[in-house]
Amino acid sequence: MAQQDELTKDIIRSEASLWVGAITTGVFVLFGNSWLSDISNPLKSAAIFIWLFAVIFWLAFSVVRHADCLAVKLGEPYGTLILTLSVIGIEATMIASVMLTGENNPTLARDTMFSVIMIVLTGMLGLTLLIGGIRHHEQEYNFSGALSYLGVLTPLAVLSLVVPRFTLSTPGGSVSTLLGFFLLFTSAGLYLVFLFLQTGRHSGFFKQPQGENTHSVDDHGHEDLVVRTTGFHAAFLALSMLPIVLLSKSMAKIVDHGIHTLGAPQALGGFLIAILILSPEGMSAIKAALANRLQRTLNIALGSATSTIGMTVPVILAISLITGHPLELGLEPLEIVLLALTLLLSVVSFGTGRTNMLQGVVHLIVFASYVVLIFDN
Repeated sequence: MAQQDELTKDIIRSEASLWVGAITTGVFVLFGNSWLSDISNPLKSAAIFIWLFAVIFWLAFSVVRHADCLAVKLGEPYGTLILTLSVIGIEATMIASVMLTGENNPTLARDTMFSVIMIVLTGMLGLTLLIGGIRHHEQEYNFSGALSYLGVLTPLAVLSLVVPRFTLSTPGGSVSTLLGFFLLFTSAGLYLVFLFLQTGRHSGFFKQPQGENTHSVDDHGHEDLVVRTTGFHAAFLALSMLPIVLLSKSMAKIVDHGIHTLGAPQALGGFLIAILILSPEGMSAIKAALANRLQRTLNIALGSATSTIGMTVPVILAISLITGHPLELGLEPLEIVLLALTLLLSVVSFGTGRTNMLQGVVHLIVFASYVVLIFDN
């Protein structure tokens, strides 16, 4: 009995973020509308932003922790696949929530997806390649796995984020009904085929190659985790995601208000949401690079970039086609240039099977350029 009580107390302590998230969600369900109806007071809006940011950030770390525990239980590539699907699932549901209940913002989905791609392929990969190169000089990864990711990501990104800018049937970067149905089914179909091969006959492409300086396939470097049953972690992973989704509308209102008040670029909203969602995942990628498990880092980063289009595009297109909600997917010309540069750089960086710190520096320079051009566009 005493052992059972101690276990219950330990679970209550370890899942503190969930309890705080549940209380915060309840408070915003009861009082959120009245609080957010007038956020002209900068102190009030700043306090609400900090509160929501801290709670969502804490919950996101809980999602990553449970995904890491599932990685220990299930092995690769299922572990990092669960992690990326969970994180990008948060992104997709946040965007869908704002589209269904928030104010009209036809570029939110596009800006968020573009931000995720730029952050993970330049910022996250740049930092991990740099610190991994500093510690280990050169790092190995599975060449076939990297090419598989890039082979799926490139057409998904170009078809979804570039082609709509050049079609003549609809103005700007919006999507016609015909093109919308085509992108919905091709994005979902290609991503499902990729997942089928990643978890089936070609799962070996996404495992760390065995070298004298690399960890074994089953060494996840998660010795500090308290691993329980698969059902426990799956349930609490889903429960930790729920408050994030429910609080996303309030967070989006605060971010949108702050951007308009400060006169900041509209793309900054998507950037901030992407940073918030990806920060815990980035920590996992950094830990893997330091432990010389670069394949896990690539599975996280390239998997996130691929998932953000393969999961988000079908969801937002379905909402747009059913509800008539305006949607703009085509990037601006400058963003298209940055996307093309990033994809080309990724193909070059992961074309040999080994990486070093120079590639990390180059990726970080492109990331810095992206951040600067958000404000100078």
